[in-house]
Amino acid sequence: MDRSQAEPAGACVATPRLVSERSDRQRAAEEPLSGNLPSELTVSRQAVRKLTVSRQAVSKLAEAKGQLMQPVAVVTGASSGIGAATARLLARPQAGYHVVLTARRVDRIEGLAAQIRQDGGLATARVLDVTNRSAVQAFAASIERCDVLVNNAGGAFGAETIAASDPLDWQAMYEVNVLGTLHVTQALLPKLIASGNGTIVVLSSTASFVAYEGGGGYVAAKHAEHAIAATLRLELSGEPVRVIEIAPGMVRTDEFAVNRYRGDAERAAAVYAGVAEPLTADDIADSITWAVTRPPHVNVDLLMLRPRAQAAQHKVHREL
Repeated sequence: MDRSQAEPAGACVATPRLVSERSDRQRAAEEPLSGNLPSELTVSRQAVRKLTVSRQAVSKLAEAKGQLMQPVAVVTGASSGIGAATARLLARPQAGYHVVLTARRVDRIEGLAAQIRQDGGLATARVLDVTNRSAVQAFAASIERCDVLVNNAGGAFGAETIAASDPLDWQAMYEVNVLGTLHVTQALLPKLIASGNGTIVVLSSTASFVAYEGGGGYVAAKHAEHAIAATLRLELSGEPVRVIEIAPGMVRTDEFAVNRYRGDAERAAAVYAGVAEPLTADDIADSITWAVTRPPHVNVDLLMLRPRAQAAQHKVHREL
């Protein structure tokens, strides 16, 4: 048949070749990209998975790097009282520390660390007995950096007169208050210096300056702890490390007096009887955090804290 008679004038006739080319282009658009690329450029699902994993790894690496860049504060005796309260405050955004909580009671410090993380802070719990020198050295070797050390671990055992006191109580108080502070300070001092702006806090007591009856062993230990702070400040002159001594007076916590009176809750409560507002762990933690967060050139050598009701070590106003 004559084409000119079968088709209208001016019609575009699709030749077999054009139809074939158009079909090839259509198929190319509809087929997955991988089917039309050279094998070396094929994007497979496995490659996409690897890329996703790589991005996750980069994200985790960036997070870890951020944690390493964040200043680290080590708090000893962080399982309760002043130590626990200080760890909470130093981990808040206003202070901005990654807090390493150390103590012997693992359940306490792990619980507190979890709570701090839940509140948006950074915290790590590490079991540590500050009287065990080798354990302290191993702990110091295991952390990357240390910018602040809060020597809080300590305590009082017994309230007998010197004539009736047990030397084992004196030894225990000296080991935890004095040697514990010495062990941890010595082990972390190189990292504190390397930080460029290190801070050592020694938590002593008003008993570091004034003796009282029934407190011989504790008074002796706290006098020694004050001597550590004062001497260390002299010896570190010229190094980028501050030495701060916090000396609290009457502080009511859950455990201090109870431990001193060997679990006798009634005798422990009598210490604070009639005192309207003895200091709390939060009061001391607030003062520690304030001192630590001063500009690096400002050193709070000694901060002594008492409740308003305590005019002196031996004079306390009681509303009985």
